[in-house]
Amino acid sequence: MAGLSIWHVLIFAIVVLLLFGTSKLKNLGKDVGGAIKDFKKTVREDEAPQLIEHQAVSQELANESKNQVKS
Repeated sequence: MAGLSIWHVLIFAIVVLLLFGTSKLKNLGKDVGGAIKDFKKTVREDEAPQLIEHQAVSQELANESKNQVKS
């Protein structure tokens, strides 16, 4: 079971370039990059409401503890 050598990778890259061409690979790279960017944006947007809710609960608990100390 031999591993991939630099020659295997180089030959594979040349075959891919010959089959698809540089313009298609460039477009594919843009599409993949855009998909990753959109995914990260969606994950951040989904986490934001949870963070706000967590902060509100923390603030409410802090206010309750202050009120108990004053009593």
